[in-house]
Amino acid sequence: MKKLRAILSILVTMGTLTTAQAADFALGVKGGTLGLGAELTTSIVSNLNVRLGLNSYSYDYTTTESGIDYDAELDLGTTALLLDWHPFSGRFRISAGIMKNDNGINMSATPTTNQIIGGTSYTPAQIGTLTGKIGFKDTAPYVGIGFGNAVSKNKRIGFTLDIGVLIQDSPEVTLSASGGAVSLVDLGAEEAQLESDISEFDVYPVISLGVSYRF
Repeated sequence: MKKLRAILSILVTMGTLTTAQAADFALGVKGGTLGLGAELTTSIVSNLNVRLGLNSYSYDYTTTESGIDYDAELDLGTTALLLDWHPFSGRFRISAGIMKNDNGINMSATPTTNQIIGGTSYTPAQIGTLTGKIGFKDTAPYVGIGFGNAVSKNKRIGFTLDIGVLIQDSPEVTLSASGGAVSLVDLGAEEAQLESDISEFDVYPVISLGVSYRF
């Protein structure tokens, strides 16, 4: 909630600055596969809007990868700059733009039994704590469609739907073991296996629902 309040504060400030330049602007809140977010929309020309959005969320979960049980934390964080084209002058829109992509996963495991890493068996003492980080390309393009025109003159309050994809390329995995006995070759092999297991996330599905208010 603190992150969302900070996002709203930033966008309200930006909205205040925008009024000097644009006749119509709207603030919105949303939730979806990118987390919780807020966005500022303003019109450029007829049927073409620009959107600035911030999204953030995190949660903890457990997962098993290559037979190893990890405690994991998913951190979602994106800053979006998008163009919305309304080709039929209605609610339907085609969206495209870029996002600063801070999505990532942090993982850690402290095995209590022998584990296979990179094809080699290691004892818990040799492994210690296995720490992993999964990251993606810092800047990623977004394309999608949606419904809702936040700056429509027909009403103050509107509802929005976005469906699209964030093209964030193949994930990058880094692993380290505090025990000091796991070879870099085996760690590298384990990293490659994890990257292969989650390769489908190179294209991340985006679905969100939101509500907006036009000033």
